[in-house]
Amino acid sequence: MGLLAKAPAEAVARYWSALDRAPAFEWLRRPEVGGVMVRGRMGGTGAAFNMGEMTVTRCTLKLGAGGAVGHAYVQGRDKAKAEQAALIDALMQTDAAADVQARVLRPLAGELTAARDTRAAKAAATKVEFFTMVRGED
Repeated sequence: MGLLAKAPAEAVARYWSALDRAPAFEWLRRPEVGGVMVRGRMGGTGAAFNMGEMTVTRCTLKLGAGGAVGHAYVQGRDKAKAEQAALIDALMQTDAAADVQARVLRPLAGELTAARDTRAAKAAATKVEFFTMVRGED
């Protein structure tokens, strides 16, 4: 779910359409836009504090065949992305899981890793190395 939530909407849509599955489903909770409070911690270990609010879209659906339930929470107001993420979540609980993993999730993970590596390389290019010269005095 984290992978689908972080992936760009156009990438999710591209891999979803390439999967070429359109399972019948019923809505348990139609896509709805709302807000969540984002919390943080100083240094990762300090006391929690409210950083601010973030817009999210959530939905829940149930597949017609098998009855697997899929959930999605995605950043922003993209209802189509939330629906696709929920369908992928539901399909991951069926016999189609291996196909979805190979044709949607792995390529998405590869794209996100490549983007992260590109950002890291760009940041590393601006890194400044400081050093201290020993003066020979004690």
